[in-house]
Amino acid sequence: MSRALQQADALFDLGRHEQAAALAGRHLAGAPDDANALVLLARCRHSLGDEQQALATVEHALRVAPESVSAWLTHTHVLLALKEDEQAEGSARRAVELAPQHWPSHYTLGMVLARGARRKRKRAAYESARTAVALAPEESDAYVLLGVTAHHTGNLRVAQEAYETALRLDPDNSMAHNNLSLLHLRRRWLRPGSWTRAAEGFVQAAALDLDDRHARHNLENMAWGTLMGSRWVALAGTVTVSLGSAHLRAGAAGTDALVTFLVCAAVLVGSWGGWLLWQTRRVPPHLRRPLLLVSRGCRPVLGMAFPIALLIVHSALALVLWRSAVFAALAIPLFFFAIVTSVAGRTALQQRAPKQ
Repeated sequence: MSRALQQADALFDLGRHEQAAALAGRHLAGAPDDANALVLLARCRHSLGDEQQALATVEHALRVAPESVSAWLTHTHVLLALKEDEQAEGSARRAVELAPQHWPSHYTLGMVLARGARRKRKRAAYESARTAVALAPEESDAYVLLGVTAHHTGNLRVAQEAYETALRLDPDNSMAHNNLSLLHLRRRWLRPGSWTRAAEGFVQAAALDLDDRHARHNLENMAWGTLMGSRWVALAGTVTVSLGSAHLRAGAAGTDALVTFLVCAAVLVGSWGGWLLWQTRRVPPHLRRPLLLVSRGCRPVLGMAFPIALLIVHSALALVLWRSAVFAALAIPLFFFAIVTSVAGRTALQQRAPKQ
């Protein structure tokens, strides 16, 4: 390998893809059929999002060196980006045929098969991931794929063990943090503290990879879910105050009126105080700022917060302005407004989801 090509390869590893592509291009000007340089240039163009050029370049490499494993693997990744899954599977299988002891070949085939919806393909993806782990037990990415495919086949215990192993090998593996947190989130009602561990993992994943939208979107979903839970607290307060106000307007006086007023106030303060106490214990101090920042940047979350805030203000004022039947009648429209907002917000949140 020439010095220029070595420098281009080093630049690629550093994430400086444009500079790496320029160096590889200059090298190819003097050696247009250098398969290694063609593969490197294709990888650069793929990383830069220029998939058509990447495909043309890697297919040139395959014509020059039809038994190049790296060319077939790059070909697979480019085809996946172009959503040509069937052709990508063929390229991945060719790489496995050429290098059955090369773990990236099995890893790439497993990644392709994992995209399929059929159970048979999911099982095949799991077997490919197991082979990759057996060939490279020190590679964290192989364990991440094993976790993903085990999750797809319903083997959550193996999935968790695989993600935990990946993190022991590479504590900075953002995908392992994110996927392990998804497992914790799934068990949040069964295991105390799972919700908090999930939030910690998503925050860690987002911090490790600023370009990865998955962890951020998962945090948005957690913030959304928290607001959705507070909707029922708001409803309980609204119903209690509405009933209390109706009782007061019906002619309650003296001790009866005072008791009604105090009960309504106690329900409001107690329900919201209990909810806030629960959230304080659920969300430790080091997670509050990341969740707040994520919420501030997510329109569906902010949109859901608005009707919840209106319900809180309405409940508090309705207790003071209990004589106003018109003001009390706003409770039902406000709650239905919250329901409509929740449906619209959920749709908008799903549309913000990054591609799998």
